[in-house]
Amino acid sequence: MPIVCGVMVPHPPIAIPEIGGDEVNRIRDTLDSYDRIARKIEEIRPDTIILTSPHSVMYSDYFHISPGKGERGDLSRFRHPELSFDVSYDEEFTDALSERAMKIGMPAGTDGAGRNPLLNDHGTMVPLYFINRRYRDYKLVRIGLSGLSLEIHECFGRMIRSVADECFPQKKIVFVASGDLSHCQKEDGPYGYKAAGPRYDEKLMEVMGRGALSELKEFDEDLLGEAEECGHRSFTIMAGVFHKEKIHPEILSHEATFGVGYGFGIFEPEPSASGDEIDKTETKEKNATDPYVELAVSTVNAYIRGGRPEEFRDALIAKAPEEMLEKRAGAFVSIHECGMLRGCIGTIGPTCDNLAEEILQNAISASTKDPRFTPVTEEELPSLEISVDVLDEPEAVDSPSELDVKRYGVIVESGYKRGLLLPNLDGVDTIEEQIAIAKRKAGIREGEKVSLKRFEVVRHE
Repeated sequence: MPIVCGVMVPHPPIAIPEIGGDEVNRIRDTLDSYDRIARKIEEIRPDTIILTSPHSVMYSDYFHISPGKGERGDLSRFRHPELSFDVSYDEEFTDALSERAMKIGMPAGTDGAGRNPLLNDHGTMVPLYFINRRYRDYKLVRIGLSGLSLEIHECFGRMIRSVADECFPQKKIVFVASGDLSHCQKEDGPYGYKAAGPRYDEKLMEVMGRGALSELKEFDEDLLGEAEECGHRSFTIMAGVFHKEKIHPEILSHEATFGVGYGFGIFEPEPSASGDEIDKTETKEKNATDPYVELAVSTVNAYIRGGRPEEFRDALIAKAPEEMLEKRAGAFVSIHECGMLRGCIGTIGPTCDNLAEEILQNAISASTKDPRFTPVTEEELPSLEISVDVLDEPEAVDSPSELDVKRYGVIVESGYKRGLLLPNLDGVDTIEEQIAIAKRKAGIREGEKVSLKRFEVVRHE
């Protein structure tokens, strides 16, 4: 894994001795932790540092990746123009990340504000001040946060990880999650005192101390707002980078001397127990123990790698259990990459001689013929997650009250127009939403009379 380490750091300009003066003596733990972080990075000697900052270019619905060859800046904003920075950007990584984002529909890239000088981003400059005192031989990827959900930030981190694994396996990369904790921990702090401040810091540090990074996306957004934090989304991107990895956490310190939480931690993925090398050429079948999923995964691998169906169909179907060969049913194959939908194609009722053939045909279509997405490419295969939904026979219902968004999928029909939505989908929480989305997919306008059908599925993931 090229991303060998992640660190959580705050970015208080007052921690820089030239700026803070005698005040730095009040936050000795913070200074010691920053030196420990810098020593760790010096020990690793990374080729690339990926840094997420809440003070870089930030949009409500887009992750901005700083473009170009590099950037210059200084701390004149804090009355110290002699503290200057020259960084070189890792253009190869930036380009690969932007290209992958465009391919899978992740709202990220180098568009928008062309330049945000480091001068305006102490979320970058403060960490680099301490890192650069010990190690400078790296290129930087600088990324801003967004106003999107915590879940999307975690998905973005997963995409960063997939690009690193698949495109730059030879690099050594350190991920720096820059962000302060709560800003309202003391009456004389920048936002005064709110009970949510220390409550957030305590919860955050407890989660990080357990290395339970996956829990970050579950934090209550109301708590984040009340606590006036700035780094949680930065940390959540790091959680995505280490998605499904067992993490060894090392918490260094936490201080709130000036009313703002400064938390430090080092997070390293533990070596896998087997020590097996990861196959970079195929969607992994380690989770495809279910024969339905295994058939879909094997089909996508074979087809995307250049195989023709007539060359692999018989061999794959021969491996299918009898229940798949004796049954006819509609089926949907869904493909996700880094948590984002990458393709979904299916049939409401049977169109093939058996269910195995149905799944094989729909797996090919989901990976290459979904009009919402470009075809899957071979380099993406290791990042794909594939599921199969087998549909029961739809039944007509008289009213929405007979639906259940978690249990039943819905089919809406108006004349020749028909739209379908599977049950239990992320982000679809009400029957009204389920019906509305199915209508949009069918091109059914508001006010048109519709009939409803419901169906159950057996989901294989």
